[in-house]
Amino acid sequence: MDAIDRFSPATRHWFRQTFPEPTAAQAGGWDAIAGGAHTLIHAPTGSGKTLAAFLWAIDRLAVDPMPPPSERCRVLYVSPLKALAYDVDRNLRAPLTGVRLAAVHLGLDPPQVTTAMRTGDTPQAERQAMRRHPPDILITTPESLYLMLTSEARRMLHHVRWVIVDEIHSLAATKRGTHLALSLERLEMVTATPPQRIGLSATQRPLTRIAEFLGGGIPTDAGWVPRPVTVVDAPRDKEIDVEIVVPVADMTRPEEAAAPPAIAPDDPRRRSIWPSVYPELLDLVLDHRSTILFVNSRGLAERLAAEINRLAGEELVQSHHGSVSREQRLEIEDRLKRGDLRGVVATSTLELGIDMAAVDLVVLVESPTSVARGLQRVGRAGHQVGAPSVAKVFPKHRGDLLEAAVVVERMYAGAIEETTVPANPLDVLAQHIVATVAMGEIAADELYQLVRRSLPYRDLPPSSFEAVLDMLTGRFPSDEFAQLRPRLVWDRIAGTLRARDNARMLAVTNPGTIPDRGMYTVRLPDGPKVGELDEEMVYESRPGDLFVLGSTTWRIDEITADRVVVTPAPAGQAARMPFWHGDAPGRPLELGRAVGAFTREIAALDPGQAVGIIQERYRLDRWAAENLVAFIEDEREATGVLPTDRSVVVERFRDEIGDWRIAVLSPFGARVHAPWALAARRRYRDRTGSDVDLIWSDDGILFRFPDVDEPPATGEIVLDPDEVEELVLAEVGDTALFTAKFREAAARALLLPRRRPGARTPLWLQRRKAANLLEVARHHGSFPIVLETYREILQDHFDLPALRLVLEGVHSRTTRVTEVDLELPSPFATSLMFDFIASFMYEYDAPLAEKRAAALTLDRSLLAELLGEPEMRELLDPEVIDQIERELQRLMPERSAGSGDGIHDLLRDLGPLTASEIRARVSPDVDVAACLTDLEAGRRVLPVYHGGSRKLAAAEDVSRLRDALGVAPPSGIAESLLAPVTDPLGDVVARYARTHGPFTTAESAAALALPESVVDEVLRRLERSGRVASGGYRPGRTGHEWVDGEVLRRIRRRTLAALRREIEAVEPAALGRFLAAWHGIGSNSQRPDRLHEIVGQLQGATLPASILETDVLPSRMAYDPARLDDLLASGDVVWVGRGPIGPKDG
Repeated sequence: MDAIDRFSPATRHWFRQTFPEPTAAQAGGWDAIAGGAHTLIHAPTGSGKTLAAFLWAIDRLAVDPMPPPSERCRVLYVSPLKALAYDVDRNLRAPLTGVRLAAVHLGLDPPQVTTAMRTGDTPQAERQAMRRHPPDILITTPESLYLMLTSEARRMLHHVRWVIVDEIHSLAATKRGTHLALSLERLEMVTATPPQRIGLSATQRPLTRIAEFLGGGIPTDAGWVPRPVTVVDAPRDKEIDVEIVVPVADMTRPEEAAAPPAIAPDDPRRRSIWPSVYPELLDLVLDHRSTILFVNSRGLAERLAAEINRLAGEELVQSHHGSVSREQRLEIEDRLKRGDLRGVVATSTLELGIDMAAVDLVVLVESPTSVARGLQRVGRAGHQVGAPSVAKVFPKHRGDLLEAAVVVERMYAGAIEETTVPANPLDVLAQHIVATVAMGEIAADELYQLVRRSLPYRDLPPSSFEAVLDMLTGRFPSDEFAQLRPRLVWDRIAGTLRARDNARMLAVTNPGTIPDRGMYTVRLPDGPKVGELDEEMVYESRPGDLFVLGSTTWRIDEITADRVVVTPAPAGQAARMPFWHGDAPGRPLELGRAVGAFTREIAALDPGQAVGIIQERYRLDRWAAENLVAFIEDEREATGVLPTDRSVVVERFRDEIGDWRIAVLSPFGARVHAPWALAARRRYRDRTGSDVDLIWSDDGILFRFPDVDEPPATGEIVLDPDEVEELVLAEVGDTALFTAKFREAAARALLLPRRRPGARTPLWLQRRKAANLLEVARHHGSFPIVLETYREILQDHFDLPALRLVLEGVHSRTTRVTEVDLELPSPFATSLMFDFIASFMYEYDAPLAEKRAAALTLDRSLLAELLGEPEMRELLDPEVIDQIERELQRLMPERSAGSGDGIHDLLRDLGPLTASEIRARVSPDVDVAACLTDLEAGRRVLPVYHGGSRKLAAAEDVSRLRDALGVAPPSGIAESLLAPVTDPLGDVVARYARTHGPFTTAESAAALALPESVVDEVLRRLERSGRVASGGYRPGRTGHEWVDGEVLRRIRRRTLAALRREIEAVEPAALGRFLAAWHGIGSNSQRPDRLHEIVGQLQGATLPASILETDVLPSRMAYDPARLDDLLASGDVVWVGRGPIGPKDG
């Protein structure tokens, strides 16, 4: 039977009138999908995969009885890119319209199949209309699916039968894919029956792993059993035609090339390769119908588009990237398809699956860095079935050229990199747990089983799951985590989870895994969005500045707290190019070995012979081949040896200021070099006590050793494979990378929300909050976000197994290490030198200098005695101290608790309280007795006896109170809540400090019912760690006091603010009223000292003598001239002449 014969008559008629025959992907896909199996379709670009996934569902929608309006949503399509989602929405019109017209032609009832799109750009009115009238086919993104599952919109998904995940390979290896995998499992909680899953991809390996990622599995006592997924692996018969082009004869001397007409021969830009690249790109755009130029950064996209248009003298191309608004991106895509634009300069926003049938050329500016990415981008050209994909690659420098040659050769061979799925990301888990529980109470065991059905969490240990629940329900290992708020309530006896009041709001306002890069929205004055700018660029900009975005020049009119308001500026004016910061993935080991093998094989050939072979086999033009051979020959001439898959080169040389540099050159990629560099730095620091600057890239590591006579021996750099993991673990926690990833993980886990309703949290403030949290968390290695940060870096960013393989090869002598001493860096090392300079120009997430602080052996208490006790009593405002203490004690109306959750927070913050103390801290409209009854019934609050009275305490606090104060825990408490904490006594004393103003040892000891000597010893320990300070603080007191460090900072800030308010400028009228009153104008005072007081107010003022005794003094008192004579005679007052005023005055 022909594959199309299984469809209804209308669908068969349309297909046969439109296409000659089904493709292999379609025939195989329809067999599996029609049989009801979960299906993964793996086929090259332009093989009809999208129609293969949709057509069976469209056919069923057309012929099945029409369900009630609320049950119509039966197909869910998930796209990793909004651009792809819009493209699919447009492309579905052809089969939907075609099948409907075919039905009319055949005399059948025409089906009315509807589609709708739900993304972050969808207006609220459309979302509400969608809920009232669900479409048959819903197109969305992973983040929007998560939001629907975490809102009332999930009801329209109840009857979904098919879920199509497009370009699944782009998701599987990322946390975003892990997030989607959990959403797919949550979807099964919502749908009436488990939906059929269909995955599409053009580039992925191994297929079995991707199939498991798509289908998930069932955890059993015998292990995790994957759900059956049928894999349709269509033949890769897509033809590609890729050439690598270099527009200059010598990439090291581009100024020797013929100068483009627009650039003078003595222009410094001539020393760059770009002036020779731009004309070549313009010619290619003009020679083809429609061109996409791919680059690896948004800034380069803007610059390239501007230069091509400048050379052309008209707008031929526009830039297309994630910081351009959706409306503008759609307009650019439509203009390209219509032929109004000759080309687009794009980042990854156009590389996945988007149907650009008019595109007949793709240009890659820079190496695509991976085979999978290269195939995706090249596949945008010739997107029709059977059409070849033609592409040109323009490397930026000789190192880029070397990698590009290998990547292109592997593209022809189909040697796609292996996909690795992250294992057990705890931050993503935390976010989904909050979102799931926010939709209704659920048993913890049931939630654990749901999570484990997804591939990333197949091996999630129960201990890790419970640690995340502890974190989300407020059971922290130390009182130092007091700044964090619980998101959930865990009844450990009943084993159930429920959400706190703000949980769902947090989950829906901070969705997904894409880290916050500090983007400012760019909008027109009347509201439409233009795009986004990096926070740092906004801070460096001012109203009136011009910049380019989306190939259009804009003028900044206003900069607010969260947006930049702009208006269009005339073209041709000088404008800044925007910049954005991003991360580039490291070269995988398999590609690194291929680069090394290529270098070794080409080096073994005669240079003339090598040029010919490279041109023929690796598809380089003549100049590209000659530059590549010269690059390898120049390196061999400089060092005598080359870094290959079988050799590592260690270069030593001095830099321009005489410091030693060591360059470790190898092709194995940044995922190997990064942990290698950190381990070597740790080893060097442990042995010498000195630090070292370093940088790593895909091509090696560069160390800088300041102020040393001799650099370390190579043996200090090439480490023992058995000790490298321990060295990396010891070092990575003190890196900027760790600080940045910790911030991102804490935000994903909803501990430090990135956004609140109606407001954005500036990135600098997120960094500061994350740094404070990390300072606390780094002392508790079991804290889930610390564990996750280590896991992400060691597993997702580093490749420790690959590093072990490399070092084992060195130790077994299958990989040779060669040392060379040079006067100047070799050609291969030169790019590392540029990277080194760039990396130290900006440090965004530099960790706090705790290592240097720990190295100090200074006794702070001895220093305090030497300097004398700090006396601040005369500087601090007593009213400010009282107000802050009331705030800390939650006695201010705006700080009072407003619900049962609020009372629970109150007890977590302040410790045990009596019922009357609780009532004093709760809003008047709250039924305190009912709330306490509910909290006690739910075992969230427990009665304890302390200091001779009955108090109520948070359940999470029981073990701390038991071990610190000797409080007897009541019966019926979950065993997990009785586990000891690290420093119970330190926790309760520190909590007292952070919830009070300045206090004495006796006051805190009395409140805690502890001996003064015990409390004093704990306070001194806290002082040594920097958590409390000692001295004199409260005005009117004497003796020694203590205060929490953050509380003291608040008191000082608030006091300073109060003092500043006293000297704030006022309106002129207020100043006039004050001066008249202060001088006593109109007073008839006869006090003996009044004249002396007036003179004091006027001293220094220049006054005419003629009015002093007739106007000035009489207006201020009942004036008698004899009194002034008496004052002058006594010597208490003198007058000084300042010069004449006319002939009779002065």
